[in-house]
Amino acid sequence: MLIIFAQQIRNILFSFALVIMLLYSFKTIATERTLLFSGGPDGGTFQYFSAGISEYLSKEIDGYMILNESSAGSVENLKRLNNREADFGITYSGDLYLGRNGRLRNNPRQFRNVHALAYLYGAPAHLVVLNDRQINSVSDLVGKKVAIGASGSGAAASAQRFFESMSVWGKIEPQYLGYSEGAAALGDGLIDALWVFAGYPNSAVIQAASSNKIKLLQTYSEAKKNGKLFEDFPFYSKVVIPAATYQGVDYDVVTIQDSALWTAGRHLPGDFVEKAVQLIYQSKGLEHLVSLKSTAKAMSIDSGLTGIVTPVHKGAQSFWESKGKTLSAEQIR
Repeated sequence: MLIIFAQQIRNILFSFALVIMLLYSFKTIATERTLLFSGGPDGGTFQYFSAGISEYLSKEIDGYMILNESSAGSVENLKRLNNREADFGITYSGDLYLGRNGRLRNNPRQFRNVHALAYLYGAPAHLVVLNDRQINSVSDLVGKKVAIGASGSGAAASAQRFFESMSVWGKIEPQYLGYSEGAAALGDGLIDALWVFAGYPNSAVIQAASSNKIKLLQTYSEAKKNGKLFEDFPFYSKVVIPAATYQGVDYDVVTIQDSALWTAGRHLPGDFVEKAVQLIYQSKGLEHLVSLKSTAKAMSIDSGLTGIVTPVHKGAQSFWESKGKTLSAEQIR
């Protein structure tokens, strides 16, 4: 009888302990703040970064859970952050600048609640032609067919900005082809040049180089000489695609790039943002991102403010200033 009674007491104590543990767990969940990180299409570069940052910060910052969400990309992230439907995002510097100033195509709204935190990586312009063609400059493309990306894509928009700044937009024949389709068309002689606006090495350019001898035009020097591109669109910056990145291209290609930026809503507390940026830009944080996507090798303290021509979040400002970085007038407005 005593044995049965003792067993019942143990069961009651066990149940009581289980209830206490559950109550504690519910309390922890209830007090944990959930934030949303708006990334990009599944399998895309944006998603590698947003998932990696979300995972790392959730592990390192007590009391916060950062959930990664897929999205259509840069412009959707801009809208989500501005409307406080997301807390973190990845946005191209160009979309952030144009959106802030009410210059997005077909959208005059000013997106003023989105602030930059840091540079992640660049999306450089590749202007690809066949090696045996007498095309050595942008002016040589007059009257030629140029694949510029799918209709409505960021690549096509960037191509139009570039060629308009060079006063040749109305003199070329733009072909609205996706990257892979454009690479095939270049090899088949159906087009004269291929415009790719993406991180390197790019699979479509690799595809073109594997079956043809290609060359890449030096777009930065021509754009700089003309000057209009950087005056109208100051978010473009200089970048070098190293020699031997692509088969047969044994020289550095100096070109222009837009910058993929880690962004946040203005509503996030400054001390939290400062802590988040600090954690990601310490050696362990950067190693974690590089382990997921080698593109993250572009991230460093030195490159942290690259391509940012809009306000930096107050918390991120504090971090960069603590690292000896001087912010521009545009970055501290």
